Parts: sequence; C-alpha cells; structure tokens
Amino acid sequence: MLELLHIRNFAIIDALELEFDRGLTALTGETGAGKSILLDAIKLIAGDRADSDSIRSGCDRAEISAHFDLADVAPARAWLAANDMLDEGGCVIRRVLAAGGRSKAFINGASATLTQLRALCDRLVDIHGQHEHQSLQQARVQRELLDGFVGETGLVAAVRRDFETCRELEARLEQAQSGAHEREQRIDLLSLYCAELEDLGAASGEAEALQTEYRRLANAGALLDKTAAIVERLYDNDEFNLQAILSQCVADLAELRQSDESLATSHDLINAAAIQLDEATAELRRYRDTIELDGGRLEEVNERIAALQSLARKHRVDSDELPQLAARLAQELATLESDAYDLETIATELEQARDAYRARAEELSRKRVQTAARLSREITAVMQDLGMQGGRFEIEVAPGEAFSASGLDAIRYLVSANPGQPPKPLSKVASGGELSRISLAIQVIMSESSRIPTLIFDEVDSGVGGGVAEIVGNKLRLLGGNRQVFCVTHLPQVASQAHHHYRVEKSSDAGETRTAVVALDAEARREEIARMLGGVRITEQTRAHASEMIAASE
Repeated sequence: MLELLHIRNFAIIDALELEFDRGLTALTGETGAGKSILLDAIKLIAGDRADSDSIRSGCDRAEISAHFDLADVAPARAWLAANDMLDEGGCVIRRVLAAGGRSKAFINGASATLTQLRALCDRLVDIHGQHEHQSLQQARVQRELLDGFVGETGLVAAVRRDFETCRELEARLEQAQSGAHEREQRIDLLSLYCAELEDLGAASGEAEALQTEYRRLANAGALLDKTAAIVERLYDNDEFNLQAILSQCVADLAELRQSDESLATSHDLINAAAIQLDEATAELRRYRDTIELDGGRLEEVNERIAALQSLARKHRVDSDELPQLAARLAQELATLESDAYDLETIATELEQARDAYRARAEELSRKRVQTAARLSREITAVMQDLGMQGGRFEIEVAPGEAFSASGLDAIRYLVSANPGQPPKPLSKVASGGELSRISLAIQVIMSESSRIPTLIFDEVDSGVGGGVAEIVGNKLRLLGGNRQVFCVTHLPQVASQAHHHYRVEKSSDAGETRTAVVALDAEARREEIARMLGGVRITEQTRAHASEMIAASE
C-alpha cells in the first residue's frame, strides 16, 4: 500500500508530505482547491508523461516520491526481483521534473524508464477516473474491460501474436506470388555477383594491409638509405656518433658525482638516454635488414589492389567492405533460394498459423462467454443498489465479421434501465447519470476481484446523490475493509463513511498561491462534512446532521 507521499515544487504545492494507512481515505475540499494535483502527482509516479508546466512557478525542478509497503504484494516484489531492484525496506519511486522539459525516474534508487514505472505500478495502484463512463461506450474499451475480468493476459497476447503471424505469412505469400519473375532475375544476378566475389576472395583487413605493404615496397630505397644514415650518426661513424658522446658524458658525470651527489639525477637521466639510444639503434638495424628491393612483389601488390578497387567501384563500396558485401549477398541469395520463398511451403505455414490462431481465439471466446455471464449477473445486482431497480446489464459475446488481433468476437455492452425493456446498446439507451452509475458498478466489481492493494477513485460518484450516494460510500468503505482506497469526492454521504479524512485547501499569500492537505481530527471532520452539507452557512443543525452521518458509518 501507499505509505508516504512527498511532493515538492509541483503545480501550486511548494512542499507536502503525507502519511497514509489502510482503509477508505476521503479527499475533500472546495472546487479548485487542488485535489486533482494530488492525483496528477500519483499518476506521474505511475508512469504518466511529465509536463514542465507542472513545475511550480519560479522553480527549476519539481520532485515527487512515494513509498510503498510491499509486505502483501507478491507480484510487485517478484517484478522488482526480476529487474534487480528489490529492496527489503519496501519500494520508493521518485520522479524529478526539470524546467528544461527533461525528467528522471528512479525505483529504489536505480534509474528507471516510464515503461518500467507503468509495469511496476500496474501491480501497486489502480486509478479509476471520473470520466471513465464516457469511454465505456467504445467497443475497444468494452472488450478490454471484459478481457481484464477474464484474467487470461497470456492468452489474449497469444491470440494477437498468432494474428500478426498470419498477416506476415499472408504478405509473404502475396509477395512470392506477385514477384516470382523478379525473384528469378535477382537470383541470377546475385549468383553472378557471389561468383565474382568468391573468385576474388577478399579477406577482412586485406585492403588496408596491401596499402601498407605497397607504400613500404614503393619507398624501399629511401627507407633503406635513410635508416642506414641514421644508424651511422647514432653509432657507426668512427669520427662522430651520439653513442660515443653520451658514453663520455656518462663517464664524466660518474666522476663528478663523487664530489657532488646532486649530479646524480643528471647522471642517471643521461645514462638512461644512452641505454635507449642503444636499443633504438638495434631496432633500426633489425628494421633495415628486413627491407627488400623486390620489384616483382611490388607489381603483385599493385595488381591485387587494382582488382579489389575495380570490384569495389562496381558495387559502390570501399575496398575494405568487400568481405561484408560478399557475406550479405550470399545470405540474400540463400534466402531467395530457400523454402522461405517457396509458394507451397508458405501456404502450408499460413494454414498452420491460421489453425493455431483459430484454436486460441476459440478458447478465448469460451472464456469470454463464461466471464460475461458472471459479470452480467454481478453488475446487474450492483445496479439495483445504485438506484436502478429493475435494470439489467448484459455483456453480449457474438461472432465477429472477420478475424482480428483481438479474436473472433464482437463484444457489446447492453443495458435495460427500466423493468420490461429489452437490453439495448449502452450508447443508445443510457443517460449520463445512468452511465456514471453503470461505470461505478463495473469499477466496484473489478476492484473486488483485483489483487492491487491501492485503489484510487477520482469523483466516480459524480452524477449520483441522496440515498444512492450513501450506498456508493458504503461500497467504497467495504472495499477499504481489506485494502487501501482513496476517494476524491464532493458528496458528504461518501466522505462521512471514510476511515480517514483529508481536506485540500488553497491559500494566497504575498501574491503566491499554495495548496495544503490537512489530516482532519474528529472535530475538523465534522466541520468539513457540515460544510459539504450546508455550503457557506453552517448551522448547529447542519453540524448535528454531519455528526449523525459519521456515527452511522462507524
């Protein structure tokens, strides 16, 4: 569960630290006080993309961190372990937003991507927004909700992969059928190219080695003469050579240092130079002995370089790229000559892929039908509690018009808002208020079956009131009996049933606007419920009513 939330320089929050516990927590406050800012902060922790405009005015960065207790969240612990981020102290997720538009994310101190944040928080937090009922009319959303209840994420993914495999094989078959003549022409051309490259036999690094050898052979005379002259100046000249001069200097300094030891460094340095000169002379002599004036080899190297360059120009590559070109063209030729382009082979593979897709899609259809029947009954039951007596909800799973990545089914949500009326598509018969309540019923059922420890409801009670609002609060409180539930609400019937209550307040001081969040004690909570009941003017009667509502929920 979410234990601690720390926010700094985010929107109109300068610094905020909140501790949370299990149960139902109500977040209330005047419209515009900043309740949505708290949710935006949590959504950033959960992997939403950052906006530099969210940084508090005048600040260069914002920071949000959340600490989660993972004692009862095995899926999250397993994910952290698999990603080498597990810490026995729990889980700390941190987002840092920079004014330049860059943001950073960290999980237990390790740098993380937004994809990793989403993957982890999918196991920690489930956020239900106040506008979810608007998307509930979309076929894609209806299918995804049903599949979420089915719980077979691996099967859904396998159906999608099988569908994509079929599409790829269909494209290959079409390409093979339409490009048979062009393929034969390409095979003939590649065969010629590969034969030329094989005959040439260019080796990796050969072009560079040949150029090095050519320069040495072409300049052999000058290399031989100049290295011999250098050796003579260093050592072989009887009248004047550096070796004799350095040796004399070493001897003289050896004698002088007996009188003054401060000359020791100079003596050692010149002695080292004499040793290095001896080594350099020996190396030059060995090099001189390797030089050959070989005109025949020079001609061979020149011809080989010309052959490499000629074929390289033909294929518009550098000479040193010929070995890679040969391998690439050979691979293309092998592919074109393989079964990958054989029409009969591709057709067989396509039929097998379609059979695999059909088998998995039919299995998914059976599970969807079973789950749809159960959900229809459960959501219908919750609708009765939410003031839609006699209403009926039905999930229709029917054969679709064609294969698709999501399976063989056309899924529709049907509803009958009044007794005796046949169910019709949700988008055609439900009003805004009814859609809101149906969405809430679905979310309640989903949350009851979910293993996610923290649930956040963002004004999902909009569009309801009176006794229905009290029932909504009761269901949210029941959910909070075995997990952590947050609810942003304007309804006193809901807030009065919370185990914990926070009020979001906005204030202005010296031209600056700030949002604060206050944990309410019993007296402050009664005042807040009374404000939600009575508005601007709060009377003793209103306070008494607030006390009754709070007492009734305990």
